Amino acid sequence: MPHPMNPNDLTPSTDEPGIVVTPPEELPRDGVGPLTPALLREASRPDEAAGDKFPLVGIGGSAGSLAAFEQFFRAMPPDSGMAFVVVTHLLPDQPSELPQVLQRFTPMPVLEAEDGLRVRPNHVYVIPPNRDMSILHGTLLLFAPTQPPGRLPIDIFFQSLAKDARERAVCVVCSGLGTDGTLGLKMVMENFGMVMVQDPATAEYDAMPRSALATEFVDYVLPAEQLPAKLLQYVRHPDTRPRRDEPESVSKPAHALQKIFLLVRAQTGHDFSFYKRNTVFRRIERRMNSHQIKEFTLYVRYLQENPAEVEALFKELLIGVTKFFRDREAYDILKARLLPLLRQKPADSVVRAWAPGCSTGEEAYSLAMTLLECLDGVDRQKYLKIQLFATDINPDGIEFARAGLYPDNIVADVSPERLRRFFTKTDEGYRIKKDVRDAVVFAVHDLNKDAPFTKLDLLVCRNLLIYLSAELQRNLIPVFHYALNPNGLLFLGPSENLTGFQDLFQSLDVKWKISRRTDTPSSVTRLAAFPFTLARQQAPSAPASASGSMTPNSVRKEGTFATLVQRVLLRHYTPPAVVINGKGEIMYVNGRTGRYLEPAPGLSGMNVFDMAREELNYELSAAVHKVAATREPVVADNVKLRLDTGVQLVRLTVKPLEESEQLAGLLLVVFEEQPTPHKVRLGKARLATDPGHDAQLQVLEKELQYTKHRLQTTIEEMESSVEELKSTNEELQSANEELQSTNEEAMTNKEEMQSLNEELMTLNMQYLSKTEELSQAANDMKNLLDATEIATIFLDNDMVIKRFTPPVHRIISLLPADVGRPITHFASTLRHESLAADVQQVLDRLVSVEANIQTTRGEWYAMRILPYRTLDNYISGAVITFTDITGLKTLEAQLQESARFAESIVETMREPLLVLDAQQCVLAISGAFAELFGLDAAAVKGQPLRELDGGVWQQPVLRRRLDEALAHPGAPFEDFAFAAEFPRAGRRALRLYGRSLMSHGARTGPLLLGVREVQEE
Repeated sequence: MPHPMNPNDLTPSTDEPGIVVTPPEELPRDGVGPLTPALLREASRPDEAAGDKFPLVGIGGSAGSLAAFEQFFRAMPPDSGMAFVVVTHLLPDQPSELPQVLQRFTPMPVLEAEDGLRVRPNHVYVIPPNRDMSILHGTLLLFAPTQPPGRLPIDIFFQSLAKDARERAVCVVCSGLGTDGTLGLKMVMENFGMVMVQDPATAEYDAMPRSALATEFVDYVLPAEQLPAKLLQYVRHPDTRPRRDEPESVSKPAHALQKIFLLVRAQTGHDFSFYKRNTVFRRIERRMNSHQIKEFTLYVRYLQENPAEVEALFKELLIGVTKFFRDREAYDILKARLLPLLRQKPADSVVRAWAPGCSTGEEAYSLAMTLLECLDGVDRQKYLKIQLFATDINPDGIEFARAGLYPDNIVADVSPERLRRFFTKTDEGYRIKKDVRDAVVFAVHDLNKDAPFTKLDLLVCRNLLIYLSAELQRNLIPVFHYALNPNGLLFLGPSENLTGFQDLFQSLDVKWKISRRTDTPSSVTRLAAFPFTLARQQAPSAPASASGSMTPNSVRKEGTFATLVQRVLLRHYTPPAVVINGKGEIMYVNGRTGRYLEPAPGLSGMNVFDMAREELNYELSAAVHKVAATREPVVADNVKLRLDTGVQLVRLTVKPLEESEQLAGLLLVVFEEQPTPHKVRLGKARLATDPGHDAQLQVLEKELQYTKHRLQTTIEEMESSVEELKSTNEELQSANEELQSTNEEAMTNKEEMQSLNEELMTLNMQYLSKTEELSQAANDMKNLLDATEIATIFLDNDMVIKRFTPPVHRIISLLPADVGRPITHFASTLRHESLAADVQQVLDRLVSVEANIQTTRGEWYAMRILPYRTLDNYISGAVITFTDITGLKTLEAQLQESARFAESIVETMREPLLVLDAQQCVLAISGAFAELFGLDAAAVKGQPLRELDGGVWQQPVLRRRLDEALAHPGAPFEDFAFAAEFPRAGRRALRLYGRSLMSHGARTGPLLLGVREVQEE
C-alpha cells in the first residue's frame, strides 16, 4: 500500500540541501579517485538540487535479474519523470557490460555511475564493479568496498536512498539469490517510501523476492513487466495516497485506535494506549500494509476475526532494541558515580538495582558486570551482595535473557577482558557465567500497571520513556523517585529528561542523564498521586496554621497530657517562626506571626517575601539569599518595625535546617522582639542645640523618602521583568518540550535503525559464510572446466545462452555480450545442421543426445546434449558439451590402415596361415589356407576357429595348445601333429605351429597359426 508522508510535515534537518554548503576543499575522499573539476562543480552547488523533488527508484537484483530488468525497462516510458538506479552483484575483477545491455531495452540514457554524478530524471544509472554506492543530496557517491566478498551493495544503497529521498524513495527487488535488499527496504518503508517486489513465481531465482516478502513491508508484488504501470500510477496520482499528517481522519479515527488497544489488552493484558501515537501508528500501519488493508476500521474487524493477528501486532508494538554496554562512555561515568555510593554501604548489605524494559537481557547483564567491576574498588572486607531486578512485558524476551546465551557477534560490544571474566565460550556462542547470572532476577513486569521494586540504590531505565506518552512519563518519574533510596542513582537514556521534576532529582551528568534522588517536602506530597499501591502510604499533614500544631513525631510516650503541655509551652515561650524553602514558600508556621507577616493582596500563595511587612522585606530577602549561598546562619538586629503603638525593634534570624534528611534544603526564619527605648518607640530623639539640625534632618528625611520611592519603583520594575521572564520561560519550556518530543521521535528511529543494523550484522555473517562456500564451489567448478578444456554451453528452456566456457570459441564464435541471446542466432563450424532440433528434442523428451561431429576445419568433436537439472530436480534448460576427439579419430584411422596393411600381407603369403584374436576368431586368412581347405576367405573372417569346416578344428588338445600360446607369449608350439577329415579337402595330415605376434619385443595380442601338410604315416 503506498503511503508517503505529506512533505509539509517533515521535520527540517540540517542535512537538507541548501542549509549547509560544504566547501570543495573540505569534501571527503574515499580513495576511489581524484577530485575532478566536474565533481568540485557538482559539490559546490547543492542548492540546485533543492528543487529537484522527482522520485528516485532503486532497482536491485542479482542472479537472473537481467530478464527482469529487460521487462521492466521495456514497459517504462522514457518521460516518466523518475530517475532509476540499478544496483546488482557484479564480478569485482571484470569490466561491466550491463549499461550497454540495458541501453538496448530503453531509449533513456543509461550511464555507469561515477563518483559525484548528480542524478537526473529520465536517466538510468548502473553501479560499477567492485564499488559500494550511496546517494547524498541527489549525488551518487562511490566507495571502495570495506567488507569481504559477500557484502550487500543493494542494502547499502537502499538505506542511503531512504535517508536522502524519504517519501520520494522507491525500491524494487528483483530476481536474485540471498537476502540482499531486505534490510534496505525496511528503512525505505520507515521513511515513508514505497516498496515493490517482483513476483517470486516469475523470478528465475526467487530467494531475494521471498526474503523481501518475509519482512511484510512490501506494498506491491507483481511480475516485472507490470511494475512500471503501478509505479506510474503511484507517482502521477498522489491524491490517492493515504495521508499521514491527519491525526484524526476517516482512515484513522480515534475510536478505531482505542478499539485496537482494547483488543490487544484483552488478549495480552498489556495497555499500549499510553505509548507515543506516532510510534504506535507506524507499527500498526506495518501490519496493515502486510495484509493490504487501508482502513483502520477494517483492520479492527480483521483483528476481531483473527486472534493470531492480535498476537502478531503485540509483538510488533514491542521495542526490542538493545545491546551490551550501549554508550560505553555512559557506563564509565556511571561506574565513577557508583563507587562512592557503594563505599558508603554497610558491610554485608545488599546493593539493589532495577532495569525495567530489559528486552533480551543485554542491558541487565551490562549493569551486573558494571556493579561487579565496581565492587573491585570497594574494601574486600566489606562483603556486598548484588541483587538486580530485570523486567519486561515480553515473555519471549525474558526467556531469552534467562538462558544467558548470546551469539558470537557480541565481541563487537564487549571487551576481551569482560569476555574472559564474565562469559564462557561455547559452540553456540557466549554464555553468561554463573556469578553474573545469579546476580540478576528476570521477571515479566508491566511498568504501567504493576507495583515498582523499592529500596533501590540504582534504577536504570534507558530509552524506554521515549516511546511513552508525556502523561505516562509524568506518572513514572515520581514512581522512580519513590523506588530509590535516599541518594540513589537514576540512569536514563541520552534523549530522556526529567522536565517538570527537577526538584526530585539532582543532576550529576547532563549529557548521559545520571541523577541522584533528592528529598523535598514538595516531592513527598506527590506520593498520594501514585497509581500503584503507593497510594496507601500516609501523606504528610498539611502545613500548620498560625497556631502551629505539632507533628505526630513530637508526641511523647507520656500521653495526651504531655502533648498539651508541650504545645502550651511552645506557643507562649518560643518566638514566632516560619519554615520556608529556597523559593520563600512557607512550609510550616509556629506561633503568632501576624505582627510580621500579613496576607498579600490578590491570589498569591504562601510566600514569605510577598507577606513580609515593608520594613522587614529588605532585611529578610538579604538574609535568606545570604544563607542560601553560604549555608551559615544570619542574624539582623535592631530592625525597625512600625506598629500602631509605635516603632518596635526586631531581631531577624535565618538559619538552615540540617538536623534530618527530611528537612534538608529548608530554612528557619525567627522573629524576636528586642527591647525598644521609649524615645525610639515614639520616634523622638533629643535634638541637638545646633540651629541647623532641624533643616539637616528634614533634608535627610526627604532624601530617605526619595530613596525609598526609587527603591520601590525599581522593585516594581524588577517584578514586572520577572513576570515577563516567567512568560518567556514558559514559552521556552513549551518549545523545549516540542523539541524534546522531536528528539524522542528521532531517538525512536535511531533505536529501530539500530535494531535493523543488528539484524543486518547477523544476516551478513550468515550470508558471508554461505558466499564463501559458494565461491569455493564456483572456483572448484571453474578449475574443473578449465582443466578438462571441454567446450560447454548452458541454455535455458528457450534455448537462450546463459553461460559458456572459453573453448566454445573454436566451434561457435561467442562473446561475453552474447549471453542472453538464442543459440539459433549464431552459425557454427559443425557439419551438423540439426543442432537446434537436437536441443529441442532433449528439452521435450528429457533424454540425452550423443553424436560425433566433424567441423569444417577437419576437427572432430563428441557432442553430448543433456537436460539441465537443478538441485530440486527441476529442468531449467540444457547443457551442450563438445569433447575434442580429433586425436582419437586420427589414431583410429591409423589403426585401420595398419590392420588393412597387415591383412594384405597375410593374404598374399604362399603358406597356409591364420591370424586369430584372443577369442580365437579369424582376423585374417591367407589365400593358400583358403585354397587348401576349400574355404571362402571373405566369409571366414570373424568366425571362431572352432566353427570352421563344421567344427573339425574343435579338438581339446589343439584348443589347449592355442590357449597356452595366447596366455604365454613366450611359449609357442612347433610341429603339432593334427589329422582330421575335412568336408571339402578330405582327410589331411597336418603339422601346426603357433606363436603370438610381437612388435619391438611387446605382445600385440593376435596369434599366428601356420599349417604344413605332411604325408600321413
